[in-house]
Amino acid sequence: MEYVMLNNGIKMPLEGFGVFQVPDLSQCEKAVSEAIESGYRLIDTAAAYMNEEAVGKAIKNCGVRRSDLFITTKLWVQDASYDGAKKAFETSLEKLGLEYLDLYLLHQPMGDYFGAYRAMEELYKEGLIRAIGVCNFYPHILTDFCETVEVIPAVNQVELHPFFQQPDGLSSMKEYGIVPEAWGPFAEGKHGIFTNPVLSSIGDKYGKTAAQVALRWNVQRGVVVIPKSVHKNRMEQNIDIWDFTLSEEDMAEISKLDIGHSDIVNHFDPNFVKMVHGIKIHE
Repeated sequence: MEYVMLNNGIKMPLEGFGVFQVPDLSQCEKAVSEAIESGYRLIDTAAAYMNEEAVGKAIKNCGVRRSDLFITTKLWVQDASYDGAKKAFETSLEKLGLEYLDLYLLHQPMGDYFGAYRAMEELYKEGLIRAIGVCNFYPHILTDFCETVEVIPAVNQVELHPFFQQPDGLSSMKEYGIVPEAWGPFAEGKHGIFTNPVLSSIGDKYGKTAAQVALRWNVQRGVVVIPKSVHKNRMEQNIDIWDFTLSEEDMAEISKLDIGHSDIVNHFDPNFVKMVHGIKIHE
């Protein structure tokens, strides 16, 4: 495993395990346990995933020292306010069964996210969170945010994969010393990513799959990846990306796959924003 240094001096694994869309608690607990057995040390969840308790059980029983794990969760839009963030953080910490978080993220730039982030800054200064960051902050939003807040986010988790490469977003993050983290590194299976001829052809040269090439491409760009699977053999394949390096020619070929927009979600659609605000994770 390789690591990236965050802007506050904290080391973060370049690859982790995500649990989005694994709401079944027993399945989630088993998946996280198997991921840790397979060598993953970064686990990424969120309040809105409704599986923090399962993640917490897996952590408790995994046999790995807490200090060797890097645990991330996220603040949902419903709680995006100063007071809401303080309460939501305590709830997440309790569900996870932890005394501190390694990384706490704003899940969306919606609601009173400035107020929420002020609460996160306080929790960070109190030592309850080792690093704070954001998700889905496009360049114009991220720039305004960084020019306003006191603590520059350590991480911005956004959609990043060969078909949506976001070079402008990466440039904006680099300007502020923010580490990019990819959700959906497999494009949620779209564009035939697992059998894509370009990725497959490159993989053949190294004895790797198209999926492994997609992950390796991102980490070579300095992007943290958090692939998800509930199958242990795929977990093991996904973490087996540290024994080869893509050439400049490989990287250039993959860069041609970019379509320049998301086929998964449109954050600029007012109806999407309304839908997000309508998702309630508690009373």
